[in-house]
Amino acid sequence: MADLENCPNCGKVFVKALRPVCNACYQEVEEKFRITYEFLRKRQNRMATMEEVHEETGVEKNLIYQFIREGRLHLSQFPNLGYPCEKCGVSIREGRLCGDCNREIRTGMTRLNQEKAFENRKRTKENSKITTYHSLDERLNRRD
Repeated sequence: MADLENCPNCGKVFVKALRPVCNACYQEVEEKFRITYEFLRKRQNRMATMEEVHEETGVEKNLIYQFIREGRLHLSQFPNLGYPCEKCGVSIREGRLCGDCNREIRTGMTRLNQEKAFENRKRTKENSKITTYHSLDERLNRRD
């Protein structure tokens, strides 16, 4: 069921059904996409960098990044474009993280798993030492 919400861009009330923004803002984004795509479609502009695309079209970089992430602009056709890594901000062409950040996270996860395994082994060893055996001494139980 559709809900009434305020547009995050302009603040107008709209029925949120298929889009997260109002129709006017959606049309504005589509126009900016058209401008960007028309610029990049020209053969002489296919080698443009993100800075050049931004300066020539007037479209915000974050919106161009969004077009790339949505798959509306294919980086295979535009070799000098990229978008920032979500962790460090370096320009990448695929995924969400650059290779260094990806390796750093994997190394951290491996280290964390090793520490957990060590703690488990240590706890198991401690528990094995704590095991107590009880025996009944027959002499104490006899009351002659």
